[in-house]
Amino acid sequence: WEGKYLAAGAQRSADGRGRARAEEPSATRTAYQRDRDRIVHSKAFRRLKHKTQVFIAPAGDHYRTRLTHTLEVSQVARTIARALRLNEDLAEAVALGHDLGHTPFGHLGEDVLAACLKECAEAGWRPADGEPVGFRHAAQSLRVVDTLEGSDGLNLTWEVRDGIRQHSGDGRPNTLEGQVVRHADRIAYLNHDVDDAVRAGLIEHEEIPSAVTAALGAGRSARLGTMVADLIAQGELVLAASGGDERIDFSAPVGAAADRLEAFMFERVYLGPENSAEREKATRLLRLLFEHYHANPGSLAGPFGGERGPVGDVPRAVADYIAGMTDRFAIDQFTKLFIPSPWRGG
Repeated sequence: WEGKYLAAGAQRSADGRGRARAEEPSATRTAYQRDRDRIVHSKAFRRLKHKTQVFIAPAGDHYRTRLTHTLEVSQVARTIARALRLNEDLAEAVALGHDLGHTPFGHLGEDVLAACLKECAEAGWRPADGEPVGFRHAAQSLRVVDTLEGSDGLNLTWEVRDGIRQHSGDGRPNTLEGQVVRHADRIAYLNHDVDDAVRAGLIEHEEIPSAVTAALGAGRSARLGTMVADLIAQGELVLAASGGDERIDFSAPVGAAADRLEAFMFERVYLGPENSAEREKATRLLRLLFEHYHANPGSLAGPFGGERGPVGDVPRAVADYIAGMTDRFAIDQFTKLFIPSPWRGG
């Protein structure tokens, strides 16, 4: 079916680079379908429902979580991949796995762990696994599927792992499907974060820069539609071209408007003064947890203790443990460790 219906530039599962550990092929599913299913059934995927997207511990029921963000990215990526006749199963698997390594409290948690590991490196620590010093959620997502999930990782295909690793930061995925997910991630978060910020009363739709509204449209549905249609149109041009460096990207006007919208969101929402108090609390919480577990690695739970903790690579084990926490589990651990319990003596 893939050979008959997919576009010439699409990634066919039969042409993939395979898995680190060879497996017998499935009689009913392609390799990318199996990867998607493994991700959906993982514990790391289930934990996304209690991880912050933008707002820390929101009181309302309708704010996005890391899980609902992931589902929206998957929907956008599948729409674009199907329109371009790319491998929808590959795009879906990358989309569903792209944030498995995200920390509690959103990107703030990522920044805290990066700073803590940098300080450990300045004190002489060098990662035992040979990984660069620091913490990035994309690299951590790959670490989850390669090592941390289950007894020996999920053994995903090279193409899905490449898309997860390069969905953010420098560089770009090696497949067009991975590139689609990278853009779908941005399309999803820019639009749903605006929606949540309006619901929270941080901004009004009328405050969005007029240049953004003129280029993308007024309202979430219009913006989404414009950005998706533009990426499909640009993708069609890439697929129609012969040779050259294949890169799917927005047109110049839509790309500029997306950049302007993102700058507006950083100024008013992501780094805005209204959230500063909660960000400061979450920062202190995560730092204290890191310091406690780093000083007491024997208290790390489950697979993070033992060899991975007291006699292993302690800073990396602590970062792995904290990165896997949900917001509420991190708060619960902080409460148990640092908040006195009521005395219930006779």
